[in-house]
Amino acid sequence: MDVRDLLFEIGTEEIPARFMPWALEEIKKIATEEFQKERLVYKAIESYGTPRRLVILVRGLQEKQDDLVEEIKGPLWSQAFDIYNNPTRAALGFAKSRGVPVETLKKKEINGQFYVFAIMREEGKDTASVLPALLDRLIRRLVFPKNMYWREPSLRFVRPIRWLLCLYGDEVIPLQLGSLTGDKVTRGHRFMGSSRVEISSASEYLEKLYDNYVIVDQAKRKEKILSGIASIEMEHNVKAVLPPDLIDENVFLVEYPVPFIGTFDESFLSLPEEVLITVMIHHQKYFPVKDVGGKLKPAFIGVSNNRATDMAVVREGNERVLRARLSDAVFFYNEDLKKPLALRVNDLQGIVYQESLGTLYDKVMRVKDLALNLCNELGCDEETADLVERAAFLSKADLVTNMVYEFPELRGVMGREYARANGENERVARALHEQYLPAFVGDALPRDIIGAIVGIADRIDNIVSCGKMGLLPTGSQDPYGLRRTARCLNELILGLAIDVDLKRIVENSARSLKCDPDVAGRVMEFLKQRLYVQLREKGFSHDVASLALAVIGEKPLQAVKLAEQLESVRKEEWFQNLVTAAIRVRNILAKAGDFAPKAVDETKFQSDSEAKLYRKIQEITPKLSDALKKYQWERIISLLLDLEPIISEFFEKVLVMAEDPEIRENRLSLLYECNKLFRLVGDLGAIRGSKSGD
Repeated sequence: MDVRDLLFEIGTEEIPARFMPWALEEIKKIATEEFQKERLVYKAIESYGTPRRLVILVRGLQEKQDDLVEEIKGPLWSQAFDIYNNPTRAALGFAKSRGVPVETLKKKEINGQFYVFAIMREEGKDTASVLPALLDRLIRRLVFPKNMYWREPSLRFVRPIRWLLCLYGDEVIPLQLGSLTGDKVTRGHRFMGSSRVEISSASEYLEKLYDNYVIVDQAKRKEKILSGIASIEMEHNVKAVLPPDLIDENVFLVEYPVPFIGTFDESFLSLPEEVLITVMIHHQKYFPVKDVGGKLKPAFIGVSNNRATDMAVVREGNERVLRARLSDAVFFYNEDLKKPLALRVNDLQGIVYQESLGTLYDKVMRVKDLALNLCNELGCDEETADLVERAAFLSKADLVTNMVYEFPELRGVMGREYARANGENERVARALHEQYLPAFVGDALPRDIIGAIVGIADRIDNIVSCGKMGLLPTGSQDPYGLRRTARCLNELILGLAIDVDLKRIVENSARSLKCDPDVAGRVMEFLKQRLYVQLREKGFSHDVASLALAVIGEKPLQAVKLAEQLESVRKEEWFQNLVTAAIRVRNILAKAGDFAPKAVDETKFQSDSEAKLYRKIQEITPKLSDALKKYQWERIISLLLDLEPIISEFFEKVLVMAEDPEIRENRLSLLYECNKLFRLVGDLGAIRGSKSGD
């Protein structure tokens, strides 16, 4: 069958860069679904995008839909045809209802029975006749996080659509979208290209737009940006700071990237480095520049969307804008230094944290108390506790500074810098920044326990506060980012090996917030669910992760250590035998009905296997309890290893359900004691791969 390429370009006003990576994936996904739905076969779908256009290029699209062949099941063959194969009323009625001649009905066997089938055939339509409706659906299904309405009330899109380029081979597809009609005309670069570029076929599209200063392929724009930056680095003997997100953002801010280097006054280097980097990256989308030794230089690399005749004009314009932003930062910094952080804490009383949770000052006081409780639990010395108390007291003071108000990304960073300027202890100053670490998966961890303790207390207060308000995540909804908060909490605890009891600190937080009795339980369930997800991501099996959480889920560090021990032995034969025995014990006791356990009577033992098991239970139980209290997971595994051959021998040689009722009850009582021992380490029967017994 003949094929042609389909080129479809949606021309718009500038689309926000943050939407573009999602949009390129989404338009490709929707197109794939729509072509499959319409039985249109193609070789490949490619998606491209710039700030002013979204494009799909469908390679090798066949010129006609596949024919639709559908088999529809009818009555039993024996009901539809008599012994002479003459159609009955049932066959005639079925054929008529499906619009097919009765002689075309087919006989097919299903589960030993023969049925009548009608074969429905629908000839495929020409692709060109199907495309207008298909492409209309494609546009309307592309719903962005934020959309606009203009002219046509029924049409919404991320930005107003200004033109539609729609070519199938060299044929224009007459798509009608509001007042726009599909055409073979696109537009070049807003400043350097032609406002009318005629495209004859998909094969010349990319080249013609390149001639009009539009690099449609985002991968090639990225290559041009990186190669341009590399050239600047070599020429000026510098190294650019290249955050991947910022590179991608610049890719979708321009249609024809032109990297350039600019400078700023060296006096601005008196500002904290993070301030300069934040202004350049987050506000101006520039790449900061460092020397070969890693020291920040008074320079930046920008990416222009315009190759001006004189690039000095572009550079000077960007330098002027950056100079104004940095001048503001200097002013804010100097003004903030006039008032110490400690005197700003009372200002937090004027900021409502949440109507029913009080002010930000109230939150700080709660976090301080929680942090001190945590210090006590962890056995911190008096000096550490004093530093934690001071850090918690100052933890949110920078939120009422001019700098953080203007640049929210600098919370914590400015707290650290202002604390240093105020003469606070260096560990306290560092903690004001490190309380927010890690902020995401893979982020740096605090280097000092002071910031870690304040960070744990702050996150617990956030989660419990939301628990009190009934705002814990449900389903996919998580408007307050509590899943991320819980993940970072666990990353912090595990990364620094802090052996904290979350249940205790959650209960303390719930009391401080005067929560309903069930809130602490719901919060702990939420935290355990998040820890379970992280254990699975670390490679632990479902059953091992679940058992570890059931045994010691309130202490994340110990849960991981237990999971590691269980995972190391779960496939070993002795452990599987032990798990099988645990299941048999549980099942036998469950089937015993009204059995009431009594003290085991050694005089009623009829075999050495019973006596050995009883003695082993008496020997191991106190040791196991002691090991659990001390979280000695290796020792616990060793004790279970010691038990396995004894209990395996018992089941091999002893019939529990003996005919003599006294013997039977004594053996059941022995198993009851054995089950109590197993329950100390959770439900071993949940470990998969074991064999259940009776």
